[in-house]
Amino acid sequence: MTARAHTPEYQDELLEYRLSLRLGPVHARQRLGIEREAEAKVFGPDQRSFHLENITSAPRFISTCLKLAGLFRRGQANSRRLDVVHNRFHITGLPAAFEGYRILQLTDLHVDMDEANLQAVINRIEPLQYDLCVLTGDYRRRTWGPIDDAMEGMARIRDAIKGKAYAVLGNHDSVRMVPGLEDMGYHLLMNEHAILQRGDDRLYLAGVDDAHFYKVHNLHKAGDDIPPAGISLLLSHTPEIWREAAHAGYDVFLCGHTHGGQICLPGRVAVTLDADCPRELGRGYWRRNGMQGYTSPGSGTSVVNVRLNCPPEVTLHTLTGSPD
Repeated sequence: MTARAHTPEYQDELLEYRLSLRLGPVHARQRLGIEREAEAKVFGPDQRSFHLENITSAPRFISTCLKLAGLFRRGQANSRRLDVVHNRFHITGLPAAFEGYRILQLTDLHVDMDEANLQAVINRIEPLQYDLCVLTGDYRRRTWGPIDDAMEGMARIRDAIKGKAYAVLGNHDSVRMVPGLEDMGYHLLMNEHAILQRGDDRLYLAGVDDAHFYKVHNLHKAGDDIPPAGISLLLSHTPEIWREAAHAGYDVFLCGHTHGGQICLPGRVAVTLDADCPRELGRGYWRRNGMQGYTSPGSGTSVVNVRLNCPPEVTLHTLTGSPD
C-alpha cells in the first residue's frame, strides 16, 4: 500500500467512490456538496430551517439561564429517565402474518451528547421484545465536524439491538456515516424501500434521506416500486413531509426530529418544535389524510442535555388489523 493511501485526500476520494456505488453518483454528490457548503451555518439552504446548536454561545447561555432558575439539575436528571411508550396502529388489510408485529423506534439519540443518557438508552432497550428496530435519524451531537464519537456510540447501540435494524439519516447526520453504519449492521434506507416478509405475506418499509435541513428526500424513488395494494410504512427524520407522504399512499409514518419540544411549559406545551408542521404533529400519535403517524420525542437531547415537561422515550409500536 502506498503512502498516499493514508492521506486525507485519498480517504475522501475512497469515501466518495464508495458512496457513489451505494447511493448513485447524483445523490452522493448532492448530499456531500450541500454538507460542505452548509456545515456550521445557522440557517439551512432554504434559509428557513434553523440550527440553534450552530450558535456557539447557545448551549452556555441556555444552561446558565436554567441554572439561575434552579432547573438545570432537574432537567438533566429528567433527560436520563426514559419511558417505554406503547402505541398501536390499527391497519385495515394488514397481512395476517403481521398481526401483533412489534416495531421498536429509536430516534434523536445524539449518542455523543451525554454518556449517562446513552447508557440509559442501552439499559432501557436491552430487555425489550420486538420484531424489528427502526431508527429515524440524528445520531450525532453536532451538525458538522468529526463523526468518530457518534460512530462509537452507534456501535454500542447496535450491540444492544436484537435482530435487524433499519435507519434513515437526520439533519445532524453526515452522509459520511453511511458506510460505517452499514458495516455495523444497520440497513440504511436512503430514498429506498425494503420488503419485510413472513411466509407469503409482505410489508413494505421505505425510508427517505433528511427532509428538514438538506432537503434530499425523494418519496418517488423510495416508493415507486411498492405495489399499490401493499401495506407500507415510511421512515422520515422529520414530520414536515406528512402531506407528501399521505398523498403518496403510505399507511404509517414514523418520525422524530422535534424532541417533543425538549424544554416545554407545564402540560407538555412545546416552546418550539423546530419543524414546519402543525403543532399537533409535534409529538405522539396523529392521523392525516388517511395516513397514521407517530412523532417520537426521542431518546436524547440537543444543544443542552436537559428535558423539562417532556420525558424522553423509546417507542414500541404494535401493528394490528383488528378494529378498536
